[in-house]
Amino acid sequence: MLKLIKMLRPVLLYISVFGVLLLAACDSTTEATSENDDNSDNEATKEKIVFSDLGWNSIRFHNQVAATVLEEGYGYKTEVTTASMSIGLQGLQNGDIDVTMEIWGDKMGDAYDEALNDGKIEQVGINFGDTKRGYFVPTYVIEGDKERGIEPVAPDLKSVKDLPQYKDVFKESSRKSKGQIVGAPSMWGAAEAFEQKMETYNLSETYEYVDPGSGTGLNVSLTKAYEAGEPWIGYAYSPSWVLGKYDMTMLEEPAYDEETWNENYGTGFPDQDVPIAINAKLTETAPDVVKFLKNYQTSNDLTNEALVYMNDNDAEPREAAEWWMNEHPDIWTEWVPDDVAEKVKKAIQ
Repeated sequence: MLKLIKMLRPVLLYISVFGVLLLAACDSTTEATSENDDNSDNEATKEKIVFSDLGWNSIRFHNQVAATVLEEGYGYKTEVTTASMSIGLQGLQNGDIDVTMEIWGDKMGDAYDEALNDGKIEQVGINFGDTKRGYFVPTYVIEGDKERGIEPVAPDLKSVKDLPQYKDVFKESSRKSKGQIVGAPSMWGAAEAFEQKMETYNLSETYEYVDPGSGTGLNVSLTKAYEAGEPWIGYAYSPSWVLGKYDMTMLEEPAYDEETWNENYGTGFPDQDVPIAINAKLTETAPDVVKFLKNYQTSNDLTNEALVYMNDNDAEPREAAEWWMNEHPDIWTEWVPDDVAEKVKKAIQ
């Protein structure tokens, strides 16, 4: 037995030394990871940032601008989750979604304000605030277009109250006795208001209201008329590629008044800021992301520009985001530190 122990002594010594070295190595690795938790350049410690796609191209574009900056400039991984507005808001509250780049408060009712009040989400800034919704006509209907050989057919048309005298201008055909107003698709939030306005403004006597069926149907109706230089009147909104691409004039309505609006929609649509909202925990897990999003600010016109690019080039949101960022480095570089901006510039060129 003694002889056996003497024979195994070198082996036991080797195992003992190896074990000590192995433990030391493990301790060293753990300490390095811990030290790098505060190192913003260590991708292994980064949270994955989840954005919400609520179903329209402007939010998809803004998602990709923000994601490009976070991926290329800060080293974050990003993901986009598709959801309806109600499910998206719920996901933002429970942490399944980190960032929503466009919050349309009037479409979410009281749910958004309630979510803010309970502290589960935070509003970090205004993405853009100069939105427009209402009755639009091609500007050539009022002013004409010499380059296209179009004469003005409704030179005194300024507001909805002027529409009855121009009903013949907006007839679909000579066989019709009324003009035609193209409304918002029935599934849209604006549809109820826009259809009720027909009665409130006494337009039903001189115009028929047409449901275009979908957003595509609405855009096709306007595009077909505009490209042909024909009169058209209907619902339009921004940001949208059609208002970015075509020269349109919004007709005047009475100034927004909450009481009147709630009674019969007899005013212009309310002005609306479109903020960025986050899950509240992001302020602790990714404060650099929150700081960036607080600086993020565009405009209706800048968003329209990107939407026109997407439409005309059949471009995906990522492609449109990189194109837009190369067109406007003076804007987005103001949102981030210089070293981050340089990393992003190299990645998108």
